[in-house]
Amino acid sequence: MNQRLPAPERRQLLLDAALATFGVGGYAAASMTEIARAAGVTKPVVYQHFASKRALFLEVLHECGRRITDQIDKATTNAAGPRDQVAQGFAAFMRFFDENPAMFRTLFSDANRSDPEFAAEVHRVELDVAERIAALIDIEDLSGDERRMMAHGIVGLAEAACRHQMSGTSGLSSERTAEVLTELTWAGLRGNRRRD
Repeated sequence: MNQRLPAPERRQLLLDAALATFGVGGYAAASMTEIARAAGVTKPVVYQHFASKRALFLEVLHECGRRITDQIDKATTNAAGPRDQVAQGFAAFMRFFDENPAMFRTLFSDANRSDPEFAAEVHRVELDVAERIAALIDIEDLSGDERRMMAHGIVGLAEAACRHQMSGTSGLSSERTAEVLTELTWAGLRGNRRRD
């Protein structure tokens, strides 16, 4: 039944199946046969779109990054002001991974850090998110480098909190976690606003 899908739709179907498969056991445990089965196609069909499992995984990492940055962009674009941008950004981040745990496991797996190519792609995603956040930081007398450093700190804070949230030991809902992160971050940003 999937044989009649246009190539872009089939490619997306394969990416979704790969994401679900990689999200269960990681890159090493997944096989192209499993991914093909999950997509409802044969393995040669997967290889028509992706040259190797490695190429497919890199594309999945890229897709995860695209989806989370799109979600953050949408949330912060509609915010009422700077504090609301912080709140909406954290809420979008936490909600996104709460609803898509396979994406979090795939993107932020510790195993990715030991592979230079995978680590570089994850770093590119983090850079992309940080650049978007840096552009939202509206504090006088801060250089671009200082804004980017703050943005990377915010990304690290969000990722660490999300890890804790997804471990099941935080005792807080994703919504409350986003509120706590907003208060912490906004206090820091306001403190920088008042500096001489």
